[in-house]
Amino acid sequence: MKETTPAAMPPCFERWCQRFDDLWGHQAQKREFRNYIGGLLGESERKNLSQMASNAVGVTYHRLHHFLTEAPWFAQEVNERRLMVMNQCSQTRISRGFALIVDDSGHRKSGNFTAGVGRQYIGEIGKTDNGIVVVTTHLYDGKKSLPLDIELYQHASSLPQGKKDIEFKKKPELARELIDRSLSRGYRPGIVLIDAGYGNNTPFLLELESRKLKYLGGLAKNRKVIAETSANQREEIRLDKLAESLPVENFTHIKLNLDKPKTVWVATVEVELTQLEGTRTIAIVMNASTFNSSSEIDYFITNVGCGIATGEWIVTTYAQRNWVEVFYREAKGWLGLKEYQVRDARSLLRHFILVFCAYTFILWHTKTGGLRRRWASKPLNTFTEALEAFRTAMSFRFIEWLNHNRDVFFAYKASLGFIWA
Repeated sequence: MKETTPAAMPPCFERWCQRFDDLWGHQAQKREFRNYIGGLLGESERKNLSQMASNAVGVTYHRLHHFLTEAPWFAQEVNERRLMVMNQCSQTRISRGFALIVDDSGHRKSGNFTAGVGRQYIGEIGKTDNGIVVVTTHLYDGKKSLPLDIELYQHASSLPQGKKDIEFKKKPELARELIDRSLSRGYRPGIVLIDAGYGNNTPFLLELESRKLKYLGGLAKNRKVIAETSANQREEIRLDKLAESLPVENFTHIKLNLDKPKTVWVATVEVELTQLEGTRTIAIVMNASTFNSSSEIDYFITNVGCGIATGEWIVTTYAQRNWVEVFYREAKGWLGLKEYQVRDARSLLRHFILVFCAYTFILWHTKTGGLRRRWASKPLNTFTEALEAFRTAMSFRFIEWLNHNRDVFFAYKASLGFIWA
């Protein structure tokens, strides 16, 4: 049996969608926007166009497909409206001094006809495979985790002229453009968190510093720095060799209260790097008290002053990057971020932004308490709890709708071969 119908969606869903109505040029676009977001929020495990259409009474595949691929609307305008809606409410307003997380995420994709597809490193499987990668910026302010912007990384092999193609942009270049987009809105982060893919890119760090942004990022173990060694001489040395040369007493024992409590040993060192003027603080983080007994060793760099950038501040601040991983897990697992039946770059971006809208709808109601008051008997502290409450509302309203439209139910049973007296 189909799981819902647009006519039976909860009132809170309609009120949310009305905030976007002036962006659509036709009534059909307003309708399909609601149908697409409702399909992403539905209970079906699959979120592609075919499945979303087959799961709802009154929703058709060709209308959804036309809305996603051909209809005249702009994904960036929808994304700007989504963020404006969040900023209009005191419970969801973007706070000052938030952490801006820059990251990229990939997923497998077979074939070679989809925009951006190519053999590249896919983080979710931890190896190189044929797939698609997106670059995103994400916000965390201590109370909420919110996706900001997204761009498709066009792998060189997917472009007619490869790396010489005018559409080819490296990931740090895409990340810089997304950061500038946030700054243009007036969103100025207190810290920018980046992984080693960006932290190792010195021109990218210079771009951040030219915008007077503070950053904290990962580094590769083979990165060379100029530091004072045990012989009290400044020399160029690899980070792993520097970590190995430090005495045990330089490392501080720190306990992290994450999803799973974790204990690390951290040492901070003031170093110089080529192309960067002055010194930067480097942190060496180990999961054991000595270098030789450690199975995990991470290296971080920050331009925050050493008075603030203590070992404890660095590891607790960088731990906030985990929120973007939580988002990817929820958006891919519950909202179909990597499930689509389109191939061109514009349609892909539209799908990603509509997933952002569905995610923000649940986040907004989690913070404002709307779903809790009507459809839950417990506090909705997580995304999955709030999504479950909304799906309960969808199911309840659909059963109520069926009671007033029994011919739909009887027609469904008849299609299975049952005869009802």
